[in-house]
Amino acid sequence: MAFKFKKSQKEPISEINVTPFVDVMLVLLIIFMVTAPLLTVGVQVDLPESSADSLPEEQEPLTLTINSKGEIFIQESKVDFDGVVKKILAVSKNRTDTRIYVRGDKTINYGRVLEVMGMLSGSGFTKVALISEPLKER
Repeated sequence: MAFKFKKSQKEPISEINVTPFVDVMLVLLIIFMVTAPLLTVGVQVDLPESSADSLPEEQEPLTLTINSKGEIFIQESKVDFDGVVKKILAVSKNRTDTRIYVRGDKTINYGRVLEVMGMLSGSGFTKVALISEPLKER
């Protein structure tokens, strides 16, 4: 009597189970979809002192300075508060895309700097920025 033995069914499976992989990818996708909008929302703030390098400029920007007495200067000429927009429009040849740097004295009220920046932004100027001093090594 001859016995026939069945071959063992314990061969390794050569297919990859992708179900756990898909589950992990879907969870990561949801996490990124929720956190991505939170990363783009923010307020850009230029601090009084910064260790960042300056950006190269293709054209000379206008500099608006507010000294400790609250007096406003465009480049080196003194201007009244009401005449700031007219003077900047004249100097920039009515181009509202001119880069304007606002230099506010450290001792002046922050509200005064915001008034000037708000007036410039309200007049259509889109490139208004604050200037800061380089961070001093301590």
